[in-house]
Amino acid sequence: MGKLIVTEFVTLDGVAQAPGGPEEDTSGGFTQGGWQAPLMNPEGGAAVFEQARSMDALLIGRRTYEIFAGYWPGAPEEIPFTGLLNGVPKYVASRTLTGPLDWKGSTVVSDPIVDGVNALKERHEEIHVIGSLDLVQSLLRHGLVDRLELWLYPILLGSGKRVFADGTAPSSLRLVESASFPNGVVQVAYETAGTPSYGDMGAEKPMIS
Repeated sequence: MGKLIVTEFVTLDGVAQAPGGPEEDTSGGFTQGGWQAPLMNPEGGAAVFEQARSMDALLIGRRTYEIFAGYWPGAPEEIPFTGLLNGVPKYVASRTLTGPLDWKGSTVVSDPIVDGVNALKERHEEIHVIGSLDLVQSLLRHGLVDRLELWLYPILLGSGKRVFADGTAPSSLRLVESASFPNGVVQVAYETAGTPSYGDMGAEKPMIS
């Protein structure tokens, strides 16, 4: 069974909407798109690619598909992601799109999310999800995510779509990787580790002499 890995670029208050540009996603009246751009650097970009290069399939939502399909098929070949994203099988979770899709190697997945993802895990070793916040909400709600790759940016936006919204299934996470960069960006990777355990800190008397 393969793994589903979610990669998100996130502000410190949890917003992941439209990191790449002002027009990327203006839904909900969001006007702060492009917040990631001033903090991009070659070192971080190389690290993002190293994480992504092991994918053998890409799963994305409709909005992310439309953004990616409008850029990557004609992107410069010297960009490492160009060959990677154009070469892997791409699956678009949507009940309204129909095929064939314009981006070569793309297939619509219209099955119920649990059935569709489990079928992909049977077929691929590493399915990566990038962006696709609405899709990620469903994946988290159904406990389908195996690993979270989070890039935390030293920015507070106060509004916008968040990675962990209401309805996220309670889960314990295990830190498996972390790194920090001179521009204040922190990268953390967590694997899911079952359900949380609970206790009562007030049940034990503090040891004060």
